[in-house]
Amino acid sequence: MTTTKAKTMVVPRSVTIGVLRAAFFGIGIVLIAGGISLSGERDGDRIRPCDENPRYWQYKGQPVLLVGGTKDDNLFQLPDLKEHLDDLKEVGGNYIRNTMSDRPDKGFEAYPFKRLDDGKYDLNQWNDEYWQRFENMLRWTAERDIIVQIEVWDRFDYTDQRDSGRWTRHPYNPRNNVNYTSEESGLKTTYTRHPGTNEQPFFYTVPALRNNQTLLRYQVAQVDKMLSYALKHGNVLYCMDNETSGDAEWGKFWATHIRKRAAEAGVEVHVTEMWDQWDIKGGHHKATFDHPDLYSFIDVSQNNHNKRQQHWDNLAWVRAYIARKPRPVNTVKIYGADTGRFGNGRDGQERFWRNILGGAASTRFHRPDSGLGLSDRAKAHIRSMRLLMAEFDVFHATPDAKSKLLDDRTENEAYLTFIAGKQYVLYFPDGGEVTLDLSDAEGSFTLKWLDVLKSRWTDAVRVRGGKKVKLAAPGEGHWACLLDRNDPTN
Repeated sequence: MTTTKAKTMVVPRSVTIGVLRAAFFGIGIVLIAGGISLSGERDGDRIRPCDENPRYWQYKGQPVLLVGGTKDDNLFQLPDLKEHLDDLKEVGGNYIRNTMSDRPDKGFEAYPFKRLDDGKYDLNQWNDEYWQRFENMLRWTAERDIIVQIEVWDRFDYTDQRDSGRWTRHPYNPRNNVNYTSEESGLKTTYTRHPGTNEQPFFYTVPALRNNQTLLRYQVAQVDKMLSYALKHGNVLYCMDNETSGDAEWGKFWATHIRKRAAEAGVEVHVTEMWDQWDIKGGHHKATFDHPDLYSFIDVSQNNHNKRQQHWDNLAWVRAYIARKPRPVNTVKIYGADTGRFGNGRDGQERFWRNILGGAASTRFHRPDSGLGLSDRAKAHIRSMRLLMAEFDVFHATPDAKSKLLDDRTENEAYLTFIAGKQYVLYFPDGGEVTLDLSDAEGSFTLKWLDVLKSRWTDAVRVRGGKKVKLAAPGEGHWACLLDRNDPTN
């Protein structure tokens, strides 16, 4: 008979509501009939699709546009996190990405499990430092009204690709813990290929796939531990994976599990999956698009590998595809930096504006070196977007998906979103001149230009509607313009 190292799990695979309740004691949650309720918080104050326009978010009862940029992915691990959040808040950012990652890339990351004196980990015991960092991040973002998009699993934590050594050092690696062997868990001690090859069994444990109960019990316990902190905060969105190309049943299991735990706690949460497929019209994405009852929002970050007109057209396609059941479309990662592999800095800046004018509910500059992070250039764009949104009602706007109202336009020259007869916003990636058709918009408009990189408006001028109007950017580079309908009496 095979000898086993596995110990009795503190939180079993099918966690009962009684056990879940016990896990929540001591963190500000009170028991009510039928589940757990968050003390002093109304469910309507939590982040949720906007009542008036479900393509956008609302928070604390008000529509909110999510924009951001940060210098890392697993943000809760940063030693200077509070200062970084203050920097983001100062320029108008209110949105971060937080992978529940423990990759030891920068020397200050912690694992979620306790390390024993012999150097091995016990998956039945928690590392308090890891979870304290997570709790701090949740508290500090809530205090600043910053929305957190959590990615529950990151496939790059479980590989040794490019000699990263991440899996070699990981607590789930059977040679590093006291809970199971390779034979019992089905896990090898090294995986050297890109995680997109899907050779790592870690992501196939759920009942609909390989039903690996030896490993799944610990995965469930880890997610429930995360939820014991996260569910008490209303500023959290949940994405199952970082750019997966695996089986849809994996994400479905975790999305269902998280929604169930939230329901048991008496709150509503919103979940999605992020696919690796760069072609946003591809089959993987349909697993999210076609299941609105499970996935209440969408993340199309991988569209940010596309450039120029294709980038805009793809987002328009997504919005049209989900028109029968509109949901927020998030883009939590904008690729593009001169230091990276996925487009240059100009690509990243253009994508930021096309996302918002194209109708995305969120957008965020990816961390360096693949994105602009919260660099000075990123800060300028965030500031300028906030200046524009302070005067433009984006929540009632319609992107001009096919540029039907723009004449004399070359590809990628200008992009438009508008509220017919009231407000029109154009973005010029690099100067230019186009003609805006205001034939159906009678009256007088105030026109002013936003110098994006200087975050500064030009002086306003008056233009007449009821005709086609030529609009020439004041110079090269990034410009936005706002046409705002004057009072009909003026």
